[in-house]
Amino acid sequence: MRILDRVALILTIIGGLNWGLIGIFQFDLVAWIGGGQDGVFSRIIYTLVALAAIWCISLLFRNREYAD
Repeated sequence: MRILDRVALILTIIGGLNWGLIGIFQFDLVAWIGGGQDGVFSRIIYTLVALAAIWCISLLFRNREYAD
């Protein structure tokens, strides 16, 4: 698996976990770390997670041959 694929998957997992925290506990970890939802750092993380999720869509349509 390419490094970009792994990074995208990791960021997507982080985003999913953050959404889980929001849904269950009403706690936004990214906003807490980044100084609020409008903070520059938080907005960068939100944007990176969104771009990673878009990249992960391509994983669904790739043909891969697995070596046994």
